[in-house]
Amino acid sequence: MNVSLPTSLKDYVDEQATTRGYGSSSEYVRELIRRDQERNRLRQLLLAGAESATGRTVDAAYFADLRRSITSGRPG
Repeated sequence: MNVSLPTSLKDYVDEQATTRGYGSSSEYVRELIRRDQERNRLRQLLLAGAESATGRTVDAAYFADLRRSITSGRPG
């Protein structure tokens, strides 16, 4: 894949690759794409969590049950 960039963006990418220690501008762009993929995955997880059913309230009773299950070896 080849990507055409205007001179100003090419200069920026080259500068970032150099100053941030990447071996090439391609490595820098690959890292940006990976970060974008991670950001999108996190967004999907957050949206799925927001749309999911409400779970148990995490309060003092929750932690007390959790401690009991850990010390007894049985799930709470």
